[in-house]
Amino acid sequence: MSGKTLQEQLTFKNTVLGVQFLFVAFGATVLVPLLVGIDPAVALFTAGIGTLLFHLITKGQVPVFLGSSFAFIAPIIEATRLYGWPGTLSGIIAVGLVYGIVSTLVKLRGITFVERLFPAVVVGPIILLIGLSLASTAVDMAKTDWAIAVVTLFTAIIVVIFGKKMIKLIPIFIAIAVGYAVALTWGKVDYSAIQNADWLTLPQFTTPKFSWQAILYMVPVAIAPIIEHVGDMYAIGGVCDKNFIEKPGLHRTLLGDGIATALAGFFGGVPNTTYSEVTGAITLTKVTNPFILRVSAITAIVFAFVGKISGFLKTIPQAVLGGIMLLLFGMIASIGIKTMIDSRTNMAETRNQVIVSIVLTVGIGGAIISYGTFSLAGIGLAATVGIILNLILPKTKEEDK
Repeated sequence: MSGKTLQEQLTFKNTVLGVQFLFVAFGATVLVPLLVGIDPAVALFTAGIGTLLFHLITKGQVPVFLGSSFAFIAPIIEATRLYGWPGTLSGIIAVGLVYGIVSTLVKLRGITFVERLFPAVVVGPIILLIGLSLASTAVDMAKTDWAIAVVTLFTAIIVVIFGKKMIKLIPIFIAIAVGYAVALTWGKVDYSAIQNADWLTLPQFTTPKFSWQAILYMVPVAIAPIIEHVGDMYAIGGVCDKNFIEKPGLHRTLLGDGIATALAGFFGGVPNTTYSEVTGAITLTKVTNPFILRVSAITAIVFAFVGKISGFLKTIPQAVLGGIMLLLFGMIASIGIKTMIDSRTNMAETRNQVIVSIVLTVGIGGAIISYGTFSLAGIGLAATVGIILNLILPKTKEEDK
């Protein structure tokens, strides 16, 4: 913890910086609930509470803001269709428990054990699946008005490629703003959600309903964000010139992320994750005080109870969201490829070709394994198959090094 008292840290400058960091993560945090069809106020609330819990568990040492995870969009949409939203929430809670189990393994066996269990040859194609499985959804939303979708898409591309400093970190926020402005100018925004919303209101929380099927469907998807979490901790540690893997320890950061995700499930929210956008903002501003991210979390909680904000977010046209998704989901898929490239996965090895091929075929092909009330399908089944193949297929001597 910082040696300064709360009164010393709660300055006007720190408050403004905290609100600024929230806006860096705001677009992504509210985009996920809008895409899966839940109240964005719930996501803001659970992101805020989850971030505060993360800071408590990690002893207030890591400057992190937890927001909605893109990795779970496709599984949530499909699980909700199959098992309903309350059932899907039990799967989200179980994902949080998986983080806790991995946290324990890291504490007992070290990070190397986890990396060997979930290597890039498994994680890479799973991330690819997460992005590609939503391609049709992106097109369906974009084609409600291709003109608005294209304007939104090209705005995001321009910001990502040509944006400087803080601007480059908020492509979703800027693209939605430009797309919304165009839709507003063309008279294609329905204001009824704003007009019907109260200024102060409770988020639309949902009570989870236990569902084994949803749990089995969601749990394997946790592999990719867990590995991403490890990379994020190395990244933020490099920015702050500290080793957060050692202190407070990767087991604590994983546990914090997991408890935040489980809590989100209990309230009817989406899984949380550490945000690279915030890490980028910290890199640019050189602001590494974790207290400022706690201000961001408190601001998110306050925003969750302002009904007009949630009402405004619900007025964003489908075409605007579709335009963002055309880039976003392709980017997620490309991260899967980058994961294998960065880890120098040898795709000339037949073993690796087999693992990647079967994971992609099972995931994209919509394979389902059913026995009575038990069923495993989609990304969850593909992830399970990938893990099993990685464990049973013999490695070459070169790969074992």
